[in-house]
Amino acid sequence: MAPSVRPLLLLVLWMLPAPAQAGPANEDDGGWQRRGSQAPAVVAEEEHCTVERRADLSYAEFVQHYAFSRPVILLGLTDNSRFRALCSRERLLASFGNNVVRLSTANTYSYQKVDVLFQEYVEQLLHPQDPNSLGNDTLYFFGDNNFTEWASLFQHYIPPPFSLLGTTPAYSFGIAGTGSGVPFHWHGPGFSEVIYGRKRWFLYPPEKTPEFHPNKTTLAWLQDTYPTLTPSTRPLECTVQAGEVLYFPDRWWHATFNLDTSVFISTFLS
Repeated sequence: MAPSVRPLLLLVLWMLPAPAQAGPANEDDGGWQRRGSQAPAVVAEEEHCTVERRADLSYAEFVQHYAFSRPVILLGLTDNSRFRALCSRERLLASFGNNVVRLSTANTYSYQKVDVLFQEYVEQLLHPQDPNSLGNDTLYFFGDNNFTEWASLFQHYIPPPFSLLGTTPAYSFGIAGTGSGVPFHWHGPGFSEVIYGRKRWFLYPPEKTPEFHPNKTTLAWLQDTYPTLTPSTRPLECTVQAGEVLYFPDRWWHATFNLDTSVFISTFLS
């Protein structure tokens, strides 16, 4: 059983083993897709998205059809263009470069902790996933952070306008290299919005435990296990694009895979 999400503000940052080379920034991607920092594409988007996309969804429809039963991708409910601008590489480094962030292992169960400067992470450690690395060799920051240090950024984020009775929202912000991701795990319900890049999701309902190794990366699972799955044993899957929000219900198994260097924020309903 995977541990429950802690009811805190959470910040996720991925650390991968080798430095990346800097290059010219692109304003459309916030400067995150830098020359020399991207590996050749080893995984593409899915052939067919099996998660519904809904625009202009009402709260009544959300509760009736999705909140307790299945995931959905939400379109056009909020405008986070201001938050997106503040999440560019240049602006985050200027505002938070000297902040210390705590990283944890990126496997199903996390134990090891490492403290690094945010600037060190971005400038030296953010690069594509090593196909030969295990989950406990890939580190991310998950909780243990000072809310006040990041409040100036999160005050500009507009979360999805839907809530569930008896829950309290908690943010989780992330920056991850191409090919990185979290292997299958579960926790309470929540929303995840991509700010820059693309994030591919794989989801199973609570009663259908996926076949996976808790210390192997999502990249390894995609290369070794995914091709062997029959149509009836494959997960729901879809690639969430920048500006889209995925909702996942309580206790749904899910794994993620970043097709690009990605910036994203989740709102957990804990």
